[in-house]
Amino acid sequence: MEVRLNTKTSVQTDAAPEKSQAQTRLTPMMAQYVEIKTANPDSLLFYRMGDFYELFFEDAEEASRALGITLTKRGKHQGNDIPMCGVPVHAADDYLQKLIRLGYRVSVCEQTEDPAEAKKRGHKSVVRRDVVRLVTAGTLTEDNLLDAGKANFLSALARVKGAGEDGYAIAWIDISTGDFRITGSSRDRLFADIARIDPKELILSESVFYEDDLHPQFEDLALAVSPQPTVMFDSASAEKRLRDYFQIQSLDAYGTFTKAELAAASAALAYVEKTQIGQRPALTPPKRQSAERSLFIDPATRTNLELVRTLSGETSGSLYSAINRTVTGPGARLLGERLMSPLTDPDAINRRLEQVSVFVQQEALADEVRKTLRGSSDVARALGRLALERGGPRDLAAIRDGLDHAMGIKALLLANDIALLSIETEIAGLGQAPIDLFDDLSRTLAEDLPLLSRDGGFVASGVNAELDEMRALRDESRKVIAGLQAEYAELTGVKSLKIRHNNVLGYFVEVTSANSEALTSSEGRETFIHRQTMANAMRFTTNALADLESRIANAAGRALQIELADFERLRSIVVEQGAALKEVAGALARVDVAISLSVLATEQGYVRPIVDDSLAFTVAAGRHPVVEQMLRKQAQDPFVANDCDLSPESGSGGKAGLLRLLTGPNMGGKSTFLRQNALIAILAQMGSFVPAGSAHVGVVDRLFSRVGAADDLARGRSTFMVEMVETAAILNQAGERSLVILDEIGRGTATFDGLSIAWAAIEHLHEINKCRTLFATHYHELTALSDQLDRMSNVTMRVREWEGEVIFMHEVVLGAADRSYGIQVARLAGLPGAVIERARHVLEQLEETERSKPAAMMIDDLPLFSVAPQAEPKKLAENPAVEMLRTAEPDEMTPRDALEFVYALRKAVSETKN
Repeated sequence: MEVRLNTKTSVQTDAAPEKSQAQTRLTPMMAQYVEIKTANPDSLLFYRMGDFYELFFEDAEEASRALGITLTKRGKHQGNDIPMCGVPVHAADDYLQKLIRLGYRVSVCEQTEDPAEAKKRGHKSVVRRDVVRLVTAGTLTEDNLLDAGKANFLSALARVKGAGEDGYAIAWIDISTGDFRITGSSRDRLFADIARIDPKELILSESVFYEDDLHPQFEDLALAVSPQPTVMFDSASAEKRLRDYFQIQSLDAYGTFTKAELAAASAALAYVEKTQIGQRPALTPPKRQSAERSLFIDPATRTNLELVRTLSGETSGSLYSAINRTVTGPGARLLGERLMSPLTDPDAINRRLEQVSVFVQQEALADEVRKTLRGSSDVARALGRLALERGGPRDLAAIRDGLDHAMGIKALLLANDIALLSIETEIAGLGQAPIDLFDDLSRTLAEDLPLLSRDGGFVASGVNAELDEMRALRDESRKVIAGLQAEYAELTGVKSLKIRHNNVLGYFVEVTSANSEALTSSEGRETFIHRQTMANAMRFTTNALADLESRIANAAGRALQIELADFERLRSIVVEQGAALKEVAGALARVDVAISLSVLATEQGYVRPIVDDSLAFTVAAGRHPVVEQMLRKQAQDPFVANDCDLSPESGSGGKAGLLRLLTGPNMGGKSTFLRQNALIAILAQMGSFVPAGSAHVGVVDRLFSRVGAADDLARGRSTFMVEMVETAAILNQAGERSLVILDEIGRGTATFDGLSIAWAAIEHLHEINKCRTLFATHYHELTALSDQLDRMSNVTMRVREWEGEVIFMHEVVLGAADRSYGIQVARLAGLPGAVIERARHVLEQLEETERSKPAAMMIDDLPLFSVAPQAEPKKLAENPAVEMLRTAEPDEMTPRDALEFVYALRKAVSETKN
């Protein structure tokens, strides 16, 4: 579903008249609102008033519709009611989440001074307020606004003029974890790179956004697209912004970047600073990713293969859902990232595969480590919130628990006899855990923690003597007073001495007049100070009692003050140790992914593929990972495995892969076979075992899949036009290292047009692209090409016919299909019997017509829509069994008559056969 940003939230004539007129007609508070709203015109303004965020004017009307909340009014402006609605502060995150999902941006406006300070300026002075944060889809940090298993990237796209088609770059940041990466791009792969990153929000310059040939594609993106002023993407000032943010003298330590890459990275930082308003996320230094390092998968292929979401937008049913066995949020995010960006370096791929192999072989160790991982926290996101001063005590606890699990997992790995070289990076990362920080957090934090630091109670007892005293005064003031009373009674010898309290004197010591001498004597006056004489009693105070009274009155505030100081101390240490903590978080995620893939392999019977830099593609007994699991869950027949060999023939010198032309009936399994081989390539290159008996995959640099069809009416494209656009992209971009999956090219137009296009496409793929190709078709005439194209061969989906029924075997075998069984499929779909019979009759006549006969003459010869010939019914009438059925009267039969009729019918059928 397309998500577009709402940009019609500015206060216009009603809310932003000329200042003099506004001031005369708006209250001071509403004037303040209009001023702040005018400075933030492209977002909804959450204006803090007490325990509510209020919205006014058009913002209120928009929010009321979007959130389904009641629209009210507050005062008048220019004679009209001012629309108003609001959401409670304590539930604001829920409303923010809904607004962000609908494509809105929200400015959060808070009180920035104490109301008491405002009163000093005058009775009618308005408390100062200001926007403290701009909430957008790509800048979320709160747990309840984020999906724990999915990254939340903000992407910035930059273009440098004069650099030609390659003058593009994309930077992406997840401020919830601090990830910061950059890649160069080009015009032809721009949208493929955006799809690979899968951001939640994309910013780009207005000049690029509104380019004629790019604008429609940006409009089609299913994410929040935010055009920004072109000056934000200025490459001249980009390097300085990066150096200032990371407080370094030179970017050389981070690598060499192009002008476009620097512009993209700088724009991403500028947008983060703009939305976070004074807060600095704990970002890692920008890491450059080479575009050639990842398998190129265009957007159409990603959609067709349903890698992380299905065609309907659901996660369930996708490849990601089928292979995800991770037990932590960071692990799930890393798995998704690897699935979206499979590698093209065989060495890097095999390092990942070796890690999976280690845990497949060490199943008991994998189970033990996995149990520990289940309790692991999300260190990276906890660190991100603490760096932005949005974290709480539970985030500190998440850091503590993450460090605890990291040290425990490192000990488990080192204590077992495993191939340490394969996971040395992970062990090194786990070893970055700062022990002193862990000890400090463990010692300081209490067992039960509040969500917010301002609630207090998160520092453990025994950590700070003053805090313990303040808590005692706050929580046990009666006990403390009783102790002091006993002390004074013993000192004076007056057993009836009492310490009492009232609202006038506060705490005081009271004795009867008869016992007052002990307190009024010269010795007593050194401690006790006379306050009040009553008819039968005298009241005193002491310096200690006055001090105690003051401390009791301020105990709660002082206790919170001490705790907040401890929180800030720990928060600062955590942020200082951010780099080490990110290493720990990364190692935990990588271990989770490696073990989850080993669990998947063991559970589903996957094998380790051979991955190298050859052009091989040989899969024995391959299966579709999603369909296989679905069949198993539904207790249906097991998935039928099939082989696929697209490797260069031995005599070809290994310079070009094979082209397999796949024919066969609908519902025979062609599309499943095509997709499963594409998915096996992706799984192998992301570093996973694959659903097959064995597999040898020479690294694929570009994967193209055109399976299925859909129109694009919004852009004036028919189904056939979309098919041709996608086919053109494949024929123009595929090379020798590519893997191409094509299904039913040319079926959307006239028969001979389509056949001609498919014919020419096959020749081009064979002679020009020379890529490994699976080409499925219903045009049986194309099978003749195998006699002319030396690297092409025919395979088909095996079927059987039994007593007029077609049975789909779902097996791929050598050879070509001689028919499509479309009428049988139509009958299974429930078409009326008359239509099926008519179709059979037309098909027979078509098959009898010579192939060379012009199509128009063929149609002229067909008695279209005429009544079927009568000869066939006459033949049926000659069958005595049919005649018996025609004349039978079931309603007139007794049970015995019916049984005898069945026997007679059976006899008639037998005699007819003989």
